[in-house]
Amino acid sequence: MGVLNVTPDSFSDGGRYTKLDSAVAHGHAMAEAGADIIDIGGESTRPGAQRISVTEELRRVIPVARELVAAGIPVSIDTMRAEVAVAAVSRGVQVVNDVSAGLADPAMPAAIAEMGVPFVAMHWRAHSAVMEQHTHYPGDIVAVVGAELGRRIDALVTAGVGFDRIVVDPGIGFAKDASHNWTLLSRLPELSARLQRPVLVGASRKRFLRRATGAALLDAATASVSALAAAAGAKCVRVHDVASNLAAVRVAENWTIHASRSTDQISR
Repeated sequence: MGVLNVTPDSFSDGGRYTKLDSAVAHGHAMAEAGADIIDIGGESTRPGAQRISVTEELRRVIPVARELVAAGIPVSIDTMRAEVAVAAVSRGVQVVNDVSAGLADPAMPAAIAEMGVPFVAMHWRAHSAVMEQHTHYPGDIVAVVGAELGRRIDALVTAGVGFDRIVVDPGIGFAKDASHNWTLLSRLPELSARLQRPVLVGASRKRFLRRATGAALLDAATASVSALAAAAGAKCVRVHDVASNLAAVRVAENWTIHASRSTDQISR
């Protein structure tokens, strides 16, 4: 999943793709580099970010979505608003990626149920402006995040969303410190097994990687996480630099295949 932020204030690439032509060109470039789907977001969710109006969000994302869909490129919409999700899907967008898992807008679950599209439900506790006040996790963070995501899955299914349409995201960097992020990443198989849903990982260029490796190596660090996540069973990684992460995922795929074959040969 290639990240296309059409925002002036996103933490990594804010302001680079606010013009329609540059945004569409970048979407094409990521697709050509091997992205399976382009995730368009019009509202920054970096720590401390303030919300924008629904009118502004629609103005930013719909023209870009329309152009990429018309070119035959699969598109997802990164939004917490049902109105934006409906507008995007009505124009051919195939997936809704909601960092709040339907908590920010009570109308979102019913809208997803009616549209019948895949829905990425991320672990979320509060809006970006205040999320760093919600980083307390009593006990084991994997168990807590799993339980909170499990409740969101139950609520979505109760609203009519198909269980098989839900993808979960542990919410790396959202109301979590660096230790929380590393723990969740290192124990992805536990989360997947608990929830019985495909897992998407969005760690690209985030602050905890910068602290571990330095700013100059953020894409290399992201690719390392992508390889490890893929080997651990993650079904999708959401990234800024598609080419390096696709290579990393292919390495992980071959590693896993040959490790499995070696195990089978030894067991025989």
